[in-house]
Amino acid sequence: MGKDITLVVMAAGMGSRFGGLKQLEPIGKNGEVILDFSVYDAVKAGFNKVVFVIKHAIEDDFKRIVGSRIEKKVKVEYVFQETDALPEGFTCPADRQKPWGTAHAILCCKNVVKEPFAVVNADDYYGPEAFRVMYDYLSTHEDGSYYDYCMVSYLLRNTVSENGSVARGVCVTEPDGTLHSVTERTRIETYENGVHFTEDGGARTDLLGDTPVSMNLWGFGKSFLDEAEQRFAGWLTENLPKNPLKCEYFLPLVVTELIEEGKAKIQVLRSTDKWYGVTYREDKPLVVEAIARKTAEGQYPENLWA
Repeated sequence: MGKDITLVVMAAGMGSRFGGLKQLEPIGKNGEVILDFSVYDAVKAGFNKVVFVIKHAIEDDFKRIVGSRIEKKVKVEYVFQETDALPEGFTCPADRQKPWGTAHAILCCKNVVKEPFAVVNADDYYGPEAFRVMYDYLSTHEDGSYYDYCMVSYLLRNTVSENGSVARGVCVTEPDGTLHSVTERTRIETYENGVHFTEDGGARTDLLGDTPVSMNLWGFGKSFLDEAEQRFAGWLTENLPKNPLKCEYFLPLVVTELIEEGKAKIQVLRSTDKWYGVTYREDKPLVVEAIARKTAEGQYPENLWA
């Protein structure tokens, strides 16, 4: 029996750019959603528990559409990312609807995740290679005198949308393959001759197509939950007054701080698979076509959870 490794699936996002709950949009011939394929690939790689981070508002639909079939094949738990889940002394601004970000989503799992775990977005298709290399790493590395974490990077050109801007963590790596830093760029777009990002209406900054980027596929030990929790109140104190309705506590922020403090190393694993996602409604046909092709080629069975 392999080592216990958990997959955490972040599915509490608002889906504002897509115009609906994109996590529950069917893209497979039997009604499967994108995260069905991520969970399938993860279980095949060796993961033996799945934790879904959702909101109470979608709980019934999520369990009916997704959870009911996955629960038959692997252990499943649910946690809830709500805007009022804050440390003592803090209250959510009355008009805030946006979740508090990816690091906060992971904090919501603190009571149910006690083993090494990987983190994925519910609305991203990662491909089987990513889960294989992630499981291999998490099952053979443990936290020592410093934290031994990992991430799977993708080539930027394989992760952009033709239908609008995307958010990506732009990575800088050390010569030994560990992560130096990751910076969240929230407005990356393609243009005629390449890819660029802009921030707050500023000048365009060009990026190379083979720039390694994070798609929020991280691998952590339980120590990460403790570190993220210890930093959250300080982050709120600094950021809540500046942007009370939209500030987000991102995973890359915590990771970068741990690297700078000499507490952690993050091995950058690589996947050659192409990313697919439904950032915009116009992206969906491309994802449906890709999954149908992979099924026809035998990568996935006709009925994923039969």
